[in-house]
Formats: sequence, C-alpha cells, structure tokens
Amino acid sequence: MAGNNSKKMSLNKKQNLIGWFFLAPGVIFIACLSFYPAIKALITSFKTGVGVNMTWTGLSNYIRIFEDKIFIQSIRNCFFYLIIQVPIMLILALILASILNNPRLKFRGIYRTAIFLPCATSLVAYAIIFRTLFANDGYVNLVLVKLGILDSAYNFLTHPFSAKIVIIIALIWRWTGYNMVFYLAGLQNIEYSIYEAAKIDGASPFQIFRKITVPLLKPIILMTAIMSTNGTLQLFDESVNLTKGGPANASVTMSHYIFKKAFEGVTNFGYTSAMSFVIFIMVAILAIIQMKAGDKRD
Repeated sequence: MAGNNSKKMSLNKKQNLIGWFFLAPGVIFIACLSFYPAIKALITSFKTGVGVNMTWTGLSNYIRIFEDKIFIQSIRNCFFYLIIQVPIMLILALILASILNNPRLKFRGIYRTAIFLPCATSLVAYAIIFRTLFANDGYVNLVLVKLGILDSAYNFLTHPFSAKIVIIIALIWRWTGYNMVFYLAGLQNIEYSIYEAAKIDGASPFQIFRKITVPLLKPIILMTAIMSTNGTLQLFDESVNLTKGGPANASVTMSHYIFKKAFEGVTNFGYTSAMSFVIFIMVAILAIIQMKAGDKRD
C-alpha cells in the first residue's frame, strides 16, 4: 500500500511539474510585461521630475488630480460615454443575437459576418471614416440637407455635445458585433426546443426574450458589461483620431489626456502614473459593483 501511495505521489508531482513547465513562460512574460511595469508605475506615481532626477513627493500627484479641471472633464466625458453607449450597445447586441440565432432565418451567416466585420477594422481607419462621414462636406450632412432635416451643413465635430454623440455612434457601430458574438455563443448552448415550447404556450417574442433569453444569458451579459465598462473608461483612439479631444477638450478621454501630459510638451511621468492608477481604481470598483449586482446566488 505504501509503495502504491508513493507511486501516486510521484506521479502527481510529475504532473504538477509538467503543468508548471508549460505555464512558466506565460507567467514570466506576464510578470515582466504587466506586473513589474505596474509596480514601477505605482512607485513613480509618488514622485515628480524626469529620469534619474525624480524625487519623492508623496501624495502630491494624487492631490493635483482633484485640482486638474481638464482631467475632471475627461472623467465626466468617459462616464457620459459609458452611461449612454454601453447599455445601447449591449441591448442591441442581445437583440441581434436573438434574431440571428433563429435556425429558420435565411442567410444568417452572411448577416452575422456583416455585423461582426466592423470589429475587424483598424481603430485608426474606422475613426477616420467617421470623421469623414460627419465632416461639413461629409455624407451625413449631404443626406440630412437633401432630406430637408437641416437647412445647411452642421459641423458635428466642432460642437461639444454633437462631438460626443459622434464618438458614441462610432463605438456602437464598431463594438456591437463583438458583443453579439458572445451572446450567440451563449444562445448555441440553449436548446431551441425551449423557445418552440414557449411559442406553443402562447408567449410573445418580447416575453420569450425577457423570460428565457435574458435570464439564461445573465453570466455572459455580466461579462460583456464588465469588459465594455473597462474598455470605455480606457477609450483612446476615438478621442485622438475622431475628435482630437475637441472642441476645447469637450470630448477628451482620460487615456488621451494622460498621453498628452506624458508625451506632449513638458513630460511628467509621476503625474501621469497617478492618473493611470485613478483609472485602474475606477475600473476595479465598477467591476466589483457589477459582479455584486449581477451575482444573485445565496
């Protein structure tokens, strides 16, 4: 018996060693490229200056954040995008996934591909496309003037509110298909006979959606909500390439502002590191709240 136990233990040790052997490269890369830079950035956030001349200043960088009107404005902008864009995008993705999950729908593969394709486009390319569409001589103004909705071309990108709306429209266009794929994957694991039985019982499409689809996809909805929240609070490309943060920082995002403070003009890596950790704390808090709100298990 003792011999069998020792053999089992040695076999378990071998399996563990083999497992760690395959995990080690990934763990090392993550530690070197993620954890180490994050720790260094945290230390840097308590310093000021440049290069080897950086000096320890304690919480001064964090105190400065609350006095920085532009950064406060960038926080407001990001939460404006978050509150409006994320719910619309996720609801639209869920509706499209429900429609395209119908096995009787013809050409559903083509529709799925068409809706997902925007996600595969370059971030810079799609931002430039939307900048062109909403320009003074762009296609959107041309259509609105032709239909008589506008008397003359409207410069969407030079007005604070409309510039934010353009960013929201662009985000919905690009990321709806991405989230739809997650919901489709979840719907593939739900027996279609459940929907057929609900129809036989006289349930309306809205009742089926509310009583069957949404509850069964709740874990995936929670995951996409957390991912979308994380992504929205770290928006960069849209602010840089679509509106350039304008007009007068009215649409600038936190990541865009951090980039400007770090690499444009007088650099201050201590202050930008502090702002980065503020974003990290926001993302962590919102993720915890969403997980607590979404987890109803006793």
